[in-house]
Amino acid sequence: MRIRTMLPALLFALVLPVCADQPQVPAAGGDGTFISDVPGVREEMLSPSFWISRLQQDSVRLDRKAIRQFNAVNFARGEYLHPLSQFPQSLPRQRVLELLDGISRPASAPRYHVNGSLVSDDDYRQWEAAVQRDRLPAQIKVKWGLAVQRASMRSYPTDTRIYKHPDDTDLDRLQETGVFPGQRLALLHESADGKWWFALNYHYAAWVPKSAVAVGERAVIERWHAAGPRLTVTGSQVRTNYNPVDPRTSEVVLDMGVTLPLLTAGEVGHSINGQNPYASYVVNLPVRDEDGALEFAPTLIARSRDVSVGSLEYRPALVLQQAFKFLGERYGWGHDYNGRDCTGFVGEVYKSFGIFMPRNSGQQGRSAFAPTRRLDDASREQKLSALEELQVGDLIYIPGHVMMFIGHVDGEPYVIHDVTGLSYKDGQGDFYKGTLSGVSVTPLTPLWLGRSQDFVDSIYAIKTII
Repeated sequence: MRIRTMLPALLFALVLPVCADQPQVPAAGGDGTFISDVPGVREEMLSPSFWISRLQQDSVRLDRKAIRQFNAVNFARGEYLHPLSQFPQSLPRQRVLELLDGISRPASAPRYHVNGSLVSDDDYRQWEAAVQRDRLPAQIKVKWGLAVQRASMRSYPTDTRIYKHPDDTDLDRLQETGVFPGQRLALLHESADGKWWFALNYHYAAWVPKSAVAVGERAVIERWHAAGPRLTVTGSQVRTNYNPVDPRTSEVVLDMGVTLPLLTAGEVGHSINGQNPYASYVVNLPVRDEDGALEFAPTLIARSRDVSVGSLEYRPALVLQQAFKFLGERYGWGHDYNGRDCTGFVGEVYKSFGIFMPRNSGQQGRSAFAPTRRLDDASREQKLSALEELQVGDLIYIPGHVMMFIGHVDGEPYVIHDVTGLSYKDGQGDFYKGTLSGVSVTPLTPLWLGRSQDFVDSIYAIKTII
């Protein structure tokens, strides 16, 4: 398949900062009702069925045994994924300091508060004091917990939001990532006010509010984590059933890829908090008691919700289906805004198949977690040739960003990605600056990374998870 540049009168540029100019180049669909400032995208392209119908094959890529082996190899490598089942019972002070220093550090450039004032040295001193590095003993005994709700992991133990620019309040620079119900956490340290844990999950270390964590015995947590069969959340988000008796299990938000052990009516009876469970799945949900200790509660998730017993079968049509469940969701830096960013998006899609990957795009793109075509030193022609050979679900990396390939149309490769800004210039070289700020479908080869660097030339890796 020969790639050709679409819409030759226009050059596109993908820019990560959000811009908000009014649309100047609308594109109408065949019936005249679909209007967009994203050239090259027709309304039918916003449906997964459009792309699924173009698949030439839809066979299983990895079965569940192969996926377990794939994950095992990546976790054993220990580069950016943490095998918590083999995590030590204690850590030396220096190792915890290394983790803290990797995340809790002042920015190298100015930062601003929501009111536009500059983040001061006093602000950083307060946050550094909250970290209380001097209270770390020579040897840290690891505590263990399970996340009981969706929560943020932060650079410092604070909810204060800070920004790179006073007018760019979408990207909170103290936001790191998110945790989700049922995620195991190694608890390594606590804040001076006793309200935050410095915690390590399977791919990240940062500060998480204690209110989102239930602390328990490691052996109990490991048994729960290994228990099966498990229910997998396959929708972008689902909620547990409303529970008027116990608010800890009522309408709990569960994001794509969350898995929970299943229980049977034989184990829990035929009435759970006043509801017959036969039309729902019963999961063993982790909750916290008044003192923050771990408990488990039988919890209902209606069978009508977008869930699956076990992980989904890993094949191209389902990759497309899963990715498009996020289409239009608001961009959320580090899982902010109850959403996700570019790597959160692809990570959740692949978690629904039981596949785990590093958290950040550079960690993903530069590591060996999947078969990789390295393109740092490739010529433009070599990169264009690589784009011709893309498979649905392939991940394409440029500095600071990742996209998922969904198919070719008239030789042009298209991607779905979670992105903030979009700009392009006309034949006279004038740039139009707009905003996407969400999961979007766009063409690939016409994109530019900023005003001076061609997008194709910026690609440094393509990964095929197979």
